[in-house]
Amino acid sequence: MKAFDVTLLTCPDYEHPVADTEYIQNVLLEDRLIAEALEAKGLKVHRTSWDNPNFNWADTKVAVVRTTWDYFHRAKEFADWLDKVQHLTHLLNPVETLRWNMDKHYLQDLANSGVNIVPTQIIEIGETQTLQSLAEATGWQKLIIKPAISGAARHTYRMTLGQVSAHEEIFRALITQEAMLLQPYMDAVETQGEVSHMVFAGKYSHSVLKRAKVGDFRVQDDHGGTVYTYNATAHEIEFAEMVTAKCSPLPVYARVDVMQDNSNQLALVELELIEPELWMRKYPLSANVFADAVVAAMF
Repeated sequence: MKAFDVTLLTCPDYEHPVADTEYIQNVLLEDRLIAEALEAKGLKVHRTSWDNPNFNWADTKVAVVRTTWDYFHRAKEFADWLDKVQHLTHLLNPVETLRWNMDKHYLQDLANSGVNIVPTQIIEIGETQTLQSLAEATGWQKLIIKPAISGAARHTYRMTLGQVSAHEEIFRALITQEAMLLQPYMDAVETQGEVSHMVFAGKYSHSVLKRAKVGDFRVQDDHGGTVYTYNATAHEIEFAEMVTAKCSPLPVYARVDVMQDNSNQLALVELELIEPELWMRKYPLSANVFADAVVAAMF
């Protein structure tokens, strides 16, 4: 017998937080909603940090990666942890999905399978061309640059073609250590925002609309963005479910971030399969759907 059926994974900042901010309360609330939904199914639920050195991972049937929101700062350590833990317990999402989704090279895989993505050029580690020459070659007048492994808009920069040279120094420092993405700036992020669709076991659950604060382009609430409930259209739901269906194996949980591209077509911004914020606090019953997907993956 295992000590626990399900262990929800977080990171040190949210395991036993000292501060009592609204942001932290949201994290705790959503994990509590999931835990209660799983416990209502008769499961023994635990919660701990993914890097807890004192936890025996063989003591839990599954480990659900939830709020490990430091993994992109500790990518090598997190990847090594996956290598170890995959032999001791069953990870959700599956370990091959987690590895694939850690690096935004996955966008090219999805584009190759027919998904309309925000146009993306990947600049590999060690690139010797200047950012200016790379940007000029695209023909894009407004651009975004960001790391291939990132979260919470880490090192994400917006610029016009005339402003690229001002980012040359930071680009040169980053490209020696990590791959970068170069994308055209999507005007809709300011006029319409970005929509996140939650999909559990391949089926649509709910959506939120994320809007950046005035003068910014980053929709994350970490940067002053605002989140609203959102009624997705049938076309948007079909798109979100289609994106997750391109993944093998089918993700237990996914957040499909979508916006209108500069041709007014739905375009995938990111597919979050590792530790997506799911905004269950705006749709509390969705925790039951999430729990159903976890249970289905367990048995």
